[in-house]
Amino acid sequence: MIKFVWSIYKKYEETVNYLFFGVLAFLVNMAAYALAAWVLGADNEQALLVSIATAFAWVVAVLFAYWTNRTFVFKSKVKDKKGVWKEFFAFVGARVATGILEQVIMIVMVKQMGIHHMIAKFVCNVVVIISNYIFSKLFVFKKKPDEGKN
Repeated sequence: MIKFVWSIYKKYEETVNYLFFGVLAFLVNMAAYALAAWVLGADNEQALLVSIATAFAWVVAVLFAYWTNRTFVFKSKVKDKKGVWKEFFAFVGARVATGILEQVIMIVMVKQMGIHHMIAKFVCNVVVIISNYIFSKLFVFKKKPDEGKN
C-alpha cells in the first residue's frame, strides 16, 4: 500500500506539492490579512483599509510562495544570482497580475455586493491560487527541454 501511495505521489508530485504549499500560502495570506485588518480596524465600511490589509497579506504571501514554489514545488535549478533575480521578478510580475485581480474581486464583493470581507477574501484566494499555478507553471518555473531527464 505504501509503495502504491508513493508511486501516485511521485507521478503527481508537482501538483500535490503545489496544493500542499498552496494551502500553506493560503493560510499565511489569510492570517496576514486578518492580522492587518484587525490592526487597521478594517471592515465592510472601510474599503481603503480592506485594500491596505489585502496588499499587506499579498506581500507576505508572495514572499512565502516564491520560496516554497522555487524550493519544493517546481524545484528550480537556477543558481546564479542574475537567474534567481530574473526568476523572482517573473514570479512577482505574475503575482502582481493576480494581486490586481484579487483587489478588484475584493472591492466588488465587499463594496458592491455587500459580502463579508473574510468570505470575499476566501473566495479570492481560491481564484488566485489557481491562476498563480498556471502562471508559475507556464511562465516562471518552466522547464527547459533538457531539464527533468535523468
